[in-house]
Amino acid sequence: MSYNDTFLRACRCEPTEYTPMWMMRQAGRYLPEYRAIREKHGFLEMCRTPELAVEVSMQPVDLIGVDAAIMFSDILISFPGMGLDLEFAKGEGPVIHNPIRTAADVDKLRVADPHEVTGFVMETIKILRRELENKVPLIGFAGAPFTLASYAIEGHGTRDYENCKALMWSDPDAWDQLLTKFADTTIAYLSAQIDAGAQAVQVFDSWVGYVAPRDYEKSVLPHTKRVIDEVSKKGVPVIHFANGATSMIDLVQQAGGDVVGVDWRLDMGKAVEQIDPRFAIQGNIDPVALFATDDELERMVVDILEKFGTRPGHVFNLGHGIHKTSDPEKARTLLRFVHEHSRRIRSGA
Repeated sequence: MSYNDTFLRACRCEPTEYTPMWMMRQAGRYLPEYRAIREKHGFLEMCRTPELAVEVSMQPVDLIGVDAAIMFSDILISFPGMGLDLEFAKGEGPVIHNPIRTAADVDKLRVADPHEVTGFVMETIKILRRELENKVPLIGFAGAPFTLASYAIEGHGTRDYENCKALMWSDPDAWDQLLTKFADTTIAYLSAQIDAGAQAVQVFDSWVGYVAPRDYEKSVLPHTKRVIDEVSKKGVPVIHFANGATSMIDLVQQAGGDVVGVDWRLDMGKAVEQIDPRFAIQGNIDPVALFATDDELERMVVDILEKFGTRPGHVFNLGHGIHKTSDPEKARTLLRFVHEHSRRIRSGA
């Protein structure tokens, strides 16, 4: 198999014969092969064991045929090295047993050294690069400062972010200090991933859509921009995915990077209008579309591809992570539709 660099070329807004595709959470619970491994090992154990992380990272490449691999890990993997007591509780997701609530808590937080704290991630990347030779590129990733802070402050996933926003509004100095520490940790972590062999990186701001534009511009954007600006100096494409933030896509673009990820809440035609051509665009079919009939799924794919048109720089992806009960066969069908119709559209047929 010859090396498929279509994803990297699309990230750089270079012409491609077809639209490349990968899926957020593609190495995960929708694959029976993943579940078989997960039955024998804890989630953090899998993240911290390079052989296991490599195996599940390779599964969607070999079983689905995606145009890029993403390493198997979690955005909170650096938390223990920062002094946060992280557990993945069964049925609950991540739980932080010593959440950040005060300025004194922020003072205690450390900036994590990526090699001391997450050396296993760098080893995973090095092995993956060997496994992926003559196949597809490898994506590394990290959480954005706001999303990391939201978990650290709330102590678990939430939909209100009352403690997070209360700290942001009541003690802006402590808030800035907190996001500075997360930004410093993320810059070092992503830089180490790139040095280990990651060929592109994605910054996940999974929960920033719960912030008002005014607060995003004042209290979040400067920290995200610093992360992206610093990591961009490493010379690989940087994807910025601000989930739920398409209502402030103008501000999201100010964070920089090479690729703007958009969720399904923004029509692709409007995304093309609103996002500067210097950015590639990643997205944006509804993840639940994988439960539609093949005919309806095909119509959705064609709609997105035709609205994007022949402008270079499109990476097809779900608008968020693939749902855990999705049928892998439907993911293969989605990939086939994307490749077939994008070839047709780009060739002018």
